[in-house]
Amino acid sequence: MTDHHQSTRGKPRVALVTCTALPDLDPDDRLVLAPLAARGIAAEAVVWDDPAVTWTAYDLAVLRSPWDYALRRDAFVDWARTVPTLANPADVVAWNTDKRYLAELAAAGVPTVPTAWVEPGADWHPPADTGEYVIKPAVSAGSQDTGRYDLADPEHRELAAAHLRRLGGAGRVAMVQPYLDAVDTAGETALLFLAGPDGLAFSHAIRKGPMLTGPDLGVAALYKEERIEPRTATPAQRDAAERALAAVPGGPDRLLYARVDLIPGPAGAPVLVELELTEPSLFVGYADGAPDRLAEAVATHLARRS
Repeated sequence: MTDHHQSTRGKPRVALVTCTALPDLDPDDRLVLAPLAARGIAAEAVVWDDPAVTWTAYDLAVLRSPWDYALRRDAFVDWARTVPTLANPADVVAWNTDKRYLAELAAAGVPTVPTAWVEPGADWHPPADTGEYVIKPAVSAGSQDTGRYDLADPEHRELAAAHLRRLGGAGRVAMVQPYLDAVDTAGETALLFLAGPDGLAFSHAIRKGPMLTGPDLGVAALYKEERIEPRTATPAQRDAAERALAAVPGGPDRLLYARVDLIPGPAGAPVLVELELTEPSLFVGYADGAPDRLAEAVATHLARRS
């Protein structure tokens, strides 16, 4: 096997972990390459399931866009456990790639979207409340296999049942959540946190426009396109995000990055939709200095390992 350090001897070597569909990384992630190079860090895109890769040749492996793992999560988690320098760590990956972590956070007092869990083969009875609901798998990335259903509409009720049968037939646990219609006006707020010298620190926030316009019809895609713009996080959103991070097993300060996705609840207070610790888009192109802050977070983790 070639000595992967030969061409970059003396420089820390970092793998930015991606998938075969994005061999050159997502465009947003490429923005960190120049700031890393300016810090004397050699970074390159590496596909997570490429059998030719020697992961021990890297000083740090940073999960970025391995977005094809959802249908083979077990293999992905097993792979993560073989990478000694993975960020975020493999135990975080195992916990965070199954959205049943939301039940743990809710039990810890973190305000979350109410969720019913439907196991494969279980009967599902539509809620008596005939409002709008979201159905999605407990293991997914990029809003894949996610649909919005108006249960007052008989056709939507049938499509919702079909969606659950499709997920259950594939052995996948499903989530059923009320659709919070504040997202149609306020959108979703994602707060981005990056490692700093004193631990995980708030970097910036963005607004995501509403994405779910109707039922999921089983059309495969790596991810759904998002409408993104910068946003200033409110004190209430910052507080909600920090409460969620404080409940992460093992604590937040060993994380290189985190993304906290919030939506206004029925009373207007922010509630957690997802806590993204595995492969979140970090939207560094939407905030001044964010690519540099991400590069500094990588440098911080390299320094911890030296």
